[in-house]
Amino acid sequence: MTMGSANHDRILAAAIDWAGAPMAIATVVETWKSAPCPVGTHMLVHADGRFVGSVSGGCVEGDVLERAQLVLAGAPPVLRRYGVADDAAWDVGLPCGGDIQVLVQPVSADGFPAHLFGDIIKARSAGAALSVVTDLESGRSALLDDAASAGFVNIYHPPRRLLIVGAVEIASALAAIAVSQGVDVTLCDPRGRFLTAERFPGIRLDDRWPDDAVKAFAPDSRSAIVTLSHDPKIDDPALAAALASPAAYVAALGSVRSHQARLARLSAAGVSAEQCARIEGPAGVAINAISAPEIALSIAGGMIRAFNQGLR
Repeated sequence: MTMGSANHDRILAAAIDWAGAPMAIATVVETWKSAPCPVGTHMLVHADGRFVGSVSGGCVEGDVLERAQLVLAGAPPVLRRYGVADDAAWDVGLPCGGDIQVLVQPVSADGFPAHLFGDIIKARSAGAALSVVTDLESGRSALLDDAASAGFVNIYHPPRRLLIVGAVEIASALAAIAVSQGVDVTLCDPRGRFLTAERFPGIRLDDRWPDDAVKAFAPDSRSAIVTLSHDPKIDDPALAAALASPAAYVAALGSVRSHQARLARLSAAGVSAEQCARIEGPAGVAINAISAPEIALSIAGGMIRAFNQGLR
């Protein structure tokens, strides 16, 4: 069983765009050692040769495309293992040293039924996960509840989410990076002059007081909350509310010195030491960031690290 992959958003979007056209779908169903893509990763292939996604980061895609064209021409689903490449190898391989097993199916009743894309999108939009089981011998997929037998299970989770508190310059870069990683972004700031669609085009905006915004956001284990305003009146209520939730990542911008002062304020407000220890402060991974985009990259790295903790 897999927890699902970060590339599902692109695959689902392409499936909707290409609806009605012949398609094949390739899926990483098992990995060994240093595999470039996690189990559950997809690659969707259009009959005209276009494709979206990747199953190996570029190592074996050419062979997968050939298998997909055979499947589209009527061949049965194929399960293919790709291993380490060397000078004497006849088959394509993985120079990273790992092995992967990839299933290529037609998007059809005899493979991956097209309605599953809509089912997955509907569940994710409702904030629910949906599981699809595939019989690796027959190459047929179905909703887990509808399947009579066991097999490879891919879990399609709702999108990861990020609530940014503080409509500052770093927020713009952080939102862009997060969106590029398939993370759903909301930006909160009660200061109307800061929080404008002109400054943050295409981003969901919330002008409520931060603790109310956090509660409405309803953080779960696939959520991150990052405070950037540098104003304790804005950041502290957001952090206190975030720490009362199961959010995967809670971080606050500021120096080591300002973070110590922040912890003292939160403690005085009744936030426990255990809760305070969950805050990554200063926010982000250490890359000697200087500019706003670099700081945003650092924070995005910390967020992705927290999201992926324990998945590999």
